[in-house]
Amino acid sequence: MRIVVLGAGESGAGAAVLAKVKGFDTFVSDTSAIKDKYKELLDKYNIPWEERKHTEELILNADEVIKSPGIPNEAPIVQKLIEKGTPIISEIEFAGRYTDAKMICITGSNGKTTTTSLTYHIFKSAGLNVGLAGNIGKSLALQVAEEDHDYYIIELSSFQLDNMYDFRAHTAVLLNITPDHLDRYDHDFQNYVEAKFRIIQNQTPEDAFIYWNDDPVIKKELDKHGIQAHSYPFSAVKEEGTIAYVEDNEVKINEPIAFNMEQEMLALTGTHNLYNSLAAGISANLAGINKENIRKALSDFKGVEHRLEKVATVRGIGFVNDSKATNVNSCWYALQSMTTKTVLILGGVDKGNDYTEIADLVHQKCSGLVFLGTDNSKLHNFFDILGLLTADVQSMQDAVETAYRMAKKGETVLLSPCCASFDLFKNYEDRGEQFKNYVLKL
Repeated sequence: MRIVVLGAGESGAGAAVLAKVKGFDTFVSDTSAIKDKYKELLDKYNIPWEERKHTEELILNADEVIKSPGIPNEAPIVQKLIEKGTPIISEIEFAGRYTDAKMICITGSNGKTTTTSLTYHIFKSAGLNVGLAGNIGKSLALQVAEEDHDYYIIELSSFQLDNMYDFRAHTAVLLNITPDHLDRYDHDFQNYVEAKFRIIQNQTPEDAFIYWNDDPVIKKELDKHGIQAHSYPFSAVKEEGTIAYVEDNEVKINEPIAFNMEQEMLALTGTHNLYNSLAAGISANLAGINKENIRKALSDFKGVEHRLEKVATVRGIGFVNDSKATNVNSCWYALQSMTTKTVLILGGVDKGNDYTEIADLVHQKCSGLVFLGTDNSKLHNFFDILGLLTADVQSMQDAVETAYRMAKKGETVLLSPCCASFDLFKNYEDRGEQFKNYVLKL
């Protein structure tokens, strides 16, 4: 059987290794240059590969194709495979066939990286044999090929969920659903919602479904999707049906084992991080991790890079890196957590954004706006009416220096772009690293 892997990044290279280890005739193709570390990995396992092109005769003869999540269905080679009826799956789907480990899977428009990292931290701190995978950490397929874990904590984007069919999440966490990536879903929000709800497909009554009870989209969709798993809804305050919440300044989880801790002991602050902590705490509780271990891990977690990361204070002006905020709702959370007047740096590749959601917060909290992108016209059209000081820049160095000049002592400069980074940066990590470097040079 011939397996072709499209895309040779973390997920593609890992999938190729697993396919080779399982005895398949394996080939990897990428239209971009392949990073040296992935070339070395493929060469180590004697897997043939090509870069900067897709050779059709080497791809269209595949029995099954594993597609990297970044490649859209509109890509010409994908369209040709669809016309041929070739099965196209994700790396996660493929890896799931070859492990009996318990899968704790986390999705949502916002908070999934923090929740995944925090859940992994709790399991790891408790001494469990656990792997971190998906959108974060090492490829799940590579870990299944080379390691042997009892648990995997997996962050799943909507793109990864799109090509999953038989994969089963033993614990599925759905944090929230707000408009994001609409450019990949025909600008139809419902298509994106359906992708997120794929996390519960194949669940059985022995499995767990953890979700935020107050999300209007999730609430509306629950009945439609015929939930099979046992439900564990959480909220900020006690409500009918919720099993986890805060009451009298105490975090409480009632099922399956009663758990409580002082809210002020949580390492992560802010309402959105309370939800992340509750979801991670419930997941750990379900795995039977004892209360002391959960309490300790929830209180000593260090946070996630590029997510509300305090960088430095320069002459009384604070700098916060929230480069991971690639959608509007994520920026809303960041602005909500600001306790000073803020100069906001935003912009990049707009994914069909509606900025209405942050308009009130920008008006209340911002003293200035720095638009960082190759085309800022949509930002001007929306925000100019607020009458704030604005500036257009096309490099991170200019963004940092301009925001620094704009900010007064006691204010905060916040990079929370609302947009993807691909117009001026390799990815959001590159954008965040550049921000930190230029701040430290001030």
